[in-house]
Amino acid sequence: MEFRLEFTPKEFDVKINHSHQLFLAGSCFTEQIGAKLAQHKFQIIDNPHGILFNPISISQAISAYIQNKRYTESDLFFHNEFWGSWDHHTKFSSINKSDCLNKINTSQEAAHAALKNADWLILTLGSSFAYQIENERVVANCHKVPTDKFLKKLFSATVIVDVLDQMLQDLKIFNPKLKIIFTISPVRHLRDGFVENNRSKANLISAVHQLTEKHQGVLYFPSYELIIDDLRDYRFFAEDMVHPNYAATNYVWEKFLATCVDEESKQLMKEISIIRNARNHKAFNPESVQHKKFIGTHLEKVLKLKATHPYIDFTDEIEFFSQNKS
Repeated sequence: MEFRLEFTPKEFDVKINHSHQLFLAGSCFTEQIGAKLAQHKFQIIDNPHGILFNPISISQAISAYIQNKRYTESDLFFHNEFWGSWDHHTKFSSINKSDCLNKINTSQEAAHAALKNADWLILTLGSSFAYQIENERVVANCHKVPTDKFLKKLFSATVIVDVLDQMLQDLKIFNPKLKIIFTISPVRHLRDGFVENNRSKANLISAVHQLTEKHQGVLYFPSYELIIDDLRDYRFFAEDMVHPNYAATNYVWEKFLATCVDEESKQLMKEISIIRNARNHKAFNPESVQHKKFIGTHLEKVLKLKATHPYIDFTDEIEFFSQNKS
């Protein structure tokens, strides 16, 4: 008997390559995939606003990048001796107003340039729920401000489609070559409630599929379905029973590679892994002839890779092997 049904997503017709520039934004699941892409030397920028969960905040962030918005003191608030922005994660907050603004605007400038040149935009939606403060403004992060200061709202699939559709139209004008991958975070927002979490995810799924059917170059990767319908077992969740664990994230990563990344890059990843492992290797005797030969061999490998793939950053590895070869 079969006790599990494996789900194999259909491969994309056009795939990601190491020569492409990738821009990622969205929930914490975005950062997990982003970390793996960065580890394998893909060119990425990941969550310039910090983690974003709801599609309204994600759309607002993308709009700010397109406009290269410059944040000012009027965009900040002060709470518990910290300055922060309702549009940004708490990692941008600071006891110093100027420091907060500097971090935000430095990130803004980098995001604007990266999005303009990006080949792929990967957006992970986490929840249809969002929190509103005065004037019905949707906040990206509540910054530990008491919940009675906010109105919690479940946005419908219709509203989400309207918001993201306008975002996609703006992106098409700003960067015509950009291809977009939507995915739904498999992290379960059970603080909203079991029924409410499923309503929330359903709105996101419905909205995203309407958009992929309407827009050319807008694709869907089923990370949510891989966890919820394929693995489908609490063994694949962390102790909180909400977040996918290491094994589950790796499983989705392997499916992502098979679906979204081209064969040349998958082979290149194997070579990069060899170099990365050599870089992290702890020698028993760093001064031995054998270890010096090991270092020299891998320096030669990384220099050859750099020559054939000049867009990949091997600065750290070249510096490390060069310093330790003699």
